[in-house]
Parts: sequence; structure tokens; C-alpha cells
Amino acid sequence: MTLPRSLQARLGLAIGGLITLLWIAAAVVTAVTLRHEMDEVFDSALQEVAQRLLPLAVMDIVEREEEGITQRLGAVAAHDEFFTFVVRDAQGRVLLQSHTADPAVFPDYDGAGFRQTPLYRLYNEDALQGSVRITVAEPLAHRRQVSQDAQLALGLPLLIVLPVTLLAIVLAVRAGLAPLRRFRERLAARHARDLSQVLADDLPLEIAPVAATLNTLLGSLDAAFAAERSFAANAAHELRTPLAGAIAHAQRLQSETADPAARARAGEIEATLKRLTRQSERLMQLARAEGGRLTVDVAHDLRPVVRIVVDDLRRSLAPGRVTVSLPEQPVMSHLDPDIVGILCRNLVENALRHGSEETVTVSIAADGQLVVTNAGPVVPPEVLAGLTDRFARRSTTAAGSGLGLAIVAAVMNRIGSALTLTSPPAGQDTGFAASVAIPVTVVGLADTSTVKSRDH
Repeated sequence: MTLPRSLQARLGLAIGGLITLLWIAAAVVTAVTLRHEMDEVFDSALQEVAQRLLPLAVMDIVEREEEGITQRLGAVAAHDEFFTFVVRDAQGRVLLQSHTADPAVFPDYDGAGFRQTPLYRLYNEDALQGSVRITVAEPLAHRRQVSQDAQLALGLPLLIVLPVTLLAIVLAVRAGLAPLRRFRERLAARHARDLSQVLADDLPLEIAPVAATLNTLLGSLDAAFAAERSFAANAAHELRTPLAGAIAHAQRLQSETADPAARARAGEIEATLKRLTRQSERLMQLARAEGGRLTVDVAHDLRPVVRIVVDDLRRSLAPGRVTVSLPEQPVMSHLDPDIVGILCRNLVENALRHGSEETVTVSIAADGQLVVTNAGPVVPPEVLAGLTDRFARRSTTAAGSGLGLAIVAAVMNRIGSALTLTSPPAGQDTGFAASVAIPVTVVGLADTSTVKSRDH
């Protein structure tokens, strides 16, 4: 038998089963003890009846004028006769009997004391040196009926008390484990990147060390991740100025030298420095996505942000290759415009760098769904699943850092949404589509923002 995984269910079953077994054992012991005591009481009554009746029978028989005549006592009133008796002489002749007594059920007299047949419990007693003998009989069915009535009277309350006891056990266990259940619910409701301390003040002493250890571990992880983000952001920021200076020197070297080989080497240096610049920018974006503030207090329209990003990429990276579709009504959101720009830029640049030379389509819907679609070969599902990993790139010669989709996934993870990658897009045979659902705010109801960021 497999035990349930729930601690509450295990405790309830264990305590309830133990209580049930104890109740049943107590009831059985009580029933056996009661039956034994009842037998003693009935035997005492049987003996008392014989000893009370025998002197009366002796007086009645001695005063008779004729000997050996059987006399049957008449019934005074209708009633259940549980004790019957016969009085016999030494020759076994019945001298006196109760009105319902059947001499056939009384065995031959074989001395004083208790006897038992399959149907009756009997007691023998004699007087006048054994010349007058009385046998009193009680039906065993009467004893069994009384015993069953007593057991039923004992068991019926048990059928009521036991379920009530089990219900009380369930409620008590549930109430006792309520702090642990609340602790579990707090953990289950946390975001995957939420490393703040878990409230555990009301936990029992047996579980409190577990919560304390968990909070210590979360604190260590948070500090480690914060140090990592800070290092990446600071390193990338500090590299911007020297990289810009190095690029300027490489460009100047190209313009001042007449040697084609030197000019080519300077061009390679410039291209490498620009790639390093882009990499540092992506690292700063990743640090911002994982640890920076994502929301603003005042909702803003997403359409101008998308339009600005698309126009900039049209001029700098792909003139004429990007089309944009925007709704007529404002798309309001509390997501920081810079974060929206980071999302849009990384998705569009990924499409331009890794798609075919055809047009890239950018659209945003009234519900905040931002979709970027590009033409190109179908991406296998096993490759598609790993594109959001850091520094993950498909087999391509296109320039890129391998961080674009990872940055987008980090942002969406923090706001409680997701980056959806499909290849091919719905209704097409080839191509690639990336979509994100940006939480929007109903215009005029600033307090209805659906952003789920953990920013403080």
C-alpha cells in the first residue's frame, strides 16, 4: 500500500486508524467482560431461585396427603417465564413443576451444582438428604438476547462517536498544519526569480529550522545573482567609453593610412570593437532585465515606442525591410518604455540577422500582443526550445551576441508572461515568429494594470 504524499493525509490516516483500532479493541474487551459478568449475574440469579424455591417446595410436598403426585403451579398472570423448574424425588418422579416447565428438557439429577445443555443453563439443589431435588432451568437464548442487546447498546453510540472523533481528528490535524500549508502556498505563489525571504514566523518549532535554512539559501542566491548582475552591468558600462575611443582610433587609422593591408586590418579591428560594443550593450540590457525596475507609475502608449525602434532599425540596419502594423487606438501599459524598446529591438534585430532577406513584419495588437515575423527556413523544434538560452545561436554566419532572445525571455518571465517562438508561423509553410504579451491597462483606469513585476 502506497502512503499518500500529503503529511496532513498521513497524520489523519495514522491517528484515525489508531483511534479506530483502539475503539474497536476497547469495545471487544468491554463486550467480553460484560458477557462474563452477565453470566455470573445470571448464574447467581439461577442459584438464588433454586435456593428460594426449594424450602417452599419441601413444605408443600411434606404437607401432602398422597405421595408421588405431580403438581403443576398455575399461572397467576400472563408473562415471559425465563426460569422454569421441576422438583423430583429420589426415584425421579416429578412432584412439582412450574406451569410452563417441560420435564423432557431436564436431564436426570446428577448432584448439586450448575449444568448446561445445548439449549439451557441449569442448577441442581436437594434437601432432606437428597429425597427432594429441584432443578431450575434458564434458556441460553435469553442470555444471548440480553448479551446482544447490551452489545448493541454499546455499539450504537460507537457508530456515532467514532465518525465524530475521526472528523475531529481531521479538523485538528488540518488546523495544526495550517501554518505549514500557508508556508507552502507562499512558496507556490512566488515567481521563479523571487528570492526574497519567505515569511515563516508562525511555523512549528519542528519545521522552523527548514524555513530558516531556506531563507538563508535564498538570501545567498539573491546576493550572488545581484553581484553577478552588478558586475555585468558595471563592466559593460565601463567598457563603453574605451570601446568608443578605440573605434574612433581605428576609423582614424583607416582614413590616414594609404596601405590597403593596414586599412583592412583597421577595418577588422573596428568591426571587432563594434561587436564587443554590441555585446556590452546586450549585457547591460540583460542586467536591466534581470534586476532593474520594469514598471513606471504612469501608463503610456506603446505605439510610439514601437514606431521609434522600427524607424531607427530601418535607417541603421535594414532600410526598407521592416513593416509595422499599429492599431488605431492607444495601447496603454505601465511597462517602462525603455523595457518595451529593449523587447522590440531585440526581437526585430533577431529577425533581421537570422531570417532571410525578405521583409520583417512587426505588429502590436490592442491587447498588447507584440509579434515579429520573418521569412526563412523552418527551425526544428529541438533547436527552437533552446533559442532563449544565453549565448545560444543557430548554425549561422550572421553577426549576433546570442543574448537577444534570452533578454526578452528574462523580461517576460519577470512580468509573469512568456516569449512564444513558432516556426513556421500559423498558416505558413516556412518562416519564424516571436510574440510577447505585454500587460496593458484600460484607458482611464490606471489601477487596473495587469503588470506582475516584483519591482519595489
